[in-house]
This record gives sequence, structure tokens and C-alpha cells, in this order.
Amino acid sequence: MKIVNNPPRDIWKSLTERPAKEVLDLKKIINEVFENVEENGDKALKEYTLKFDKVNLRSLKVSEEEINQGVALVSEELKEAIALAKQNIKIFHASQFISKKVVTTSKGVECWQEMRPIEKVGLYIPGGTAPLFSTILMLGIPAKLAGCKEIILCTPPDKNGKINPAILYTAKLVGITDIFKLGGVQAIAAMTLATESVPSVYKIFGPGNQFVTGAKQFALTKGVAIDMPAGPSELMVVADQFASPAFVASDLLSQAEHGHDSQVICIANSLESLEAIQVEIANQLAVLPRKDMAQKAIDNSQFILIESLVNQIDFINEYAPEHLILNVQNEDLFLDRIVNSGSVFIGPYTPESAGDYASGTNHTLPTNAYARMYSGVNMDAFTKKITFQKISKEGIQNIGKSIELMAEAEGLQAHKNAVTLRLESLK
Repeated sequence: MKIVNNPPRDIWKSLTERPAKEVLDLKKIINEVFENVEENGDKALKEYTLKFDKVNLRSLKVSEEEINQGVALVSEELKEAIALAKQNIKIFHASQFISKKVVTTSKGVECWQEMRPIEKVGLYIPGGTAPLFSTILMLGIPAKLAGCKEIILCTPPDKNGKINPAILYTAKLVGITDIFKLGGVQAIAAMTLATESVPSVYKIFGPGNQFVTGAKQFALTKGVAIDMPAGPSELMVVADQFASPAFVASDLLSQAEHGHDSQVICIANSLESLEAIQVEIANQLAVLPRKDMAQKAIDNSQFILIESLVNQIDFINEYAPEHLILNVQNEDLFLDRIVNSGSVFIGPYTPESAGDYASGTNHTLPTNAYARMYSGVNMDAFTKKITFQKISKEGIQNIGKSIELMAEAEGLQAHKNAVTLRLESLK
């Protein structure tokens, strides 16, 4: 674990590069899957499920009986933990509603906006080595709060054709409309195009590998919206000399265990701190069940000594981390100056895993420097804002002349006439 010592700004770009991805002809593969699903519907979906998930399904939709069987397998302790997380996530997201506020822009001219739900949304939940039932809470709860009428969920089955019980329990708890045993590109294609079993949606949410990410971006070309571009998970920790090396190491490893292509970056203001953190990483890594995966992520990561506070803040904003932990005593000096981050965790007792599960904030966040221009998922992601306006006789008289002049200057005579006729009627 190499330490980079006070790097000059001209090499920051290389230090903020994400791990290189395997180069694949994704576009060709994704296009073929979409064409097959569009032409052959459920038949294509079942063939892909047999090919990639090694299971021959009779039905793609999870039955009510299967859901109830899964629910019965979830322990009461886990149900209580999920209930706590659900409550906190609901409280936080409900606070994001915008109430109607009528604004008088000119006398007799009233304007306002109101939130309306996206009627049909699709959630993609990865299965594999880490079935992310927590992501169902993060996406399903705001979707229900927003009033989305149809919320479907796709997640890949295991080799026995089953869905993880915790996924089934959480989906039922938050009110998912229908659950389908579908993973990969074919799941995104189904939610985009619709088949005999799977309805199409207006917007697709959820994380996934590079195939799923590419498929979501391809869905945009078919008229379906997505939550955001997304990639492997990432975390930056800023630690001062007072930070606990054990806490910092545990935070870095909590992200590293997501996958070999995850990235963690640790910034400290002393060499001694970085060395102590690296010792802790080695000790904690040795006993992790997913240590091989976490080790590969650590190998893709950076440990950087930056003594200047100004340079630390500038480096944070250059990297634009998905998650940022400030394990420092002078946190206020950072907070007002951070402009690029998906989610910020403040102080020694605020681990990133709290945001992943139960503090209430959303863990579906922009990666790969997209925090420079994207927000994480929130209530806005599941709604549209419609503007309204009402103009009285006095109002059209107040702004009408300006509209006429501007329309005429743009050469749009019919626009001008729509106002002129009204003004003439009031004389």
C-alpha cells in the first residue's frame, strides 16, 4: 500500500482516475439483447436466464406463495432492523416534499409548481454475492411516498430459481407491485420494451455491473429515463492526527468489500496516521470473509499525504467522491467548501455503512465523478414538477406589451397575435 506524499497538482488527475474497466464490446451485446427481447419477449428472457443464471424458469413473475414462503424465512431480528431503517428513510424522504407556493410575478400574474409522481417505475436489485435488499428500501420508500402507481422490481434468481428471502420480505414491506426473476441486460430490456409478463416503465432505478449500467444508458435511447449513470462504489476518507486508525481502516474496508473494482482513497495530514491506518487495514482484512475481493479493491486505491487544508479540500472537489467521510476535528472548515460529493459523513461516529442502511439518507449515489453534476436519489427522482400559471385581465394588460414586442422581435407573429387579440378585447 504505497503512500503518495504531498502530490503536486499537476498529477492530481492521475490520482483521481477510477480503476480501469475491462474493455468489452458492450454496445453490440446490449443491442443484440434488446432486439431479441423486443422480438421474442418472454421466450428471450427465459433463454437468457437459463444461459446466465443456469435456471430454467416456468414463470418470470414471483408468485404470492413464493413471497410468503420467503417472508417466513426472515428472522424477527432482521425484520426489526429493516423496520427501523424503513422508518428513518421514510422520515428523511418525506421531509423533501415541496408544498404548493403561489408566486405573484406581476400584478394579476400568478405562477406556481406542484410535484406529480412518475406513474410507472422499475427497480433493478442485484443478487449475486451480496443481495442488496437495502436498496429496495432506498428506492421503494420514496417511490411509494411520491405516489408512483406501479413499482416493479427485477432481480436475478439463484441456481434453484429462488429469490433471496430478505429481498422478498423487503419488497412486500415497502409495497412493490410485482417482482420478476430477471437479471442483467435482459431485465433492463424487459422494463424498457415490455413483454408478455413484464410491463414497461417510464424510469429505471438501481445499481448493477457494467452490463446493467450500459443497458440503462441504452434504455435512454428508447425513451426510458434512468436515475443516473453509475459505476463501482467508492469512498474517500479524510483523517487528521486525532482520528482512530481502526475506525478509518474499517470504513475503507467497508467499501472495498463491495467488489474488486471498488475504490477507496484515504487522505491524512501526517505520515504517521497513514502508516497506522495501513497496519489496521492489514489486521482487519485478514479476518474478513470477502478478504480476497477487498484486497483487490485496496490494490486499486490511494493513500495520500496532503498537509495543506486548502489542498485537501481542492482534492476532494477534484475527485468528487460518491461517499466522503470527514474524520477530523475541524469539520466546519470543510463543510462550506465541499461542492462535489454524493453524500458526506461527519465525525468519528458516522460510518458510511450508516448511510447504506439505517440513518435515513439514500445510498443510491453518483459515482465516477458524476457527483460534479448529479445528486443522489431523492424524492425529486420519483416526481416531476409541473408549472402552473393564471393571468387575470389586469395581468395580461401588465405584461402583454412586453410579450408582443419580444414575439415580434423573434419573428413569431402568431405568438404576438395571441396576446394582441386579448388586449384588444379589453379596450
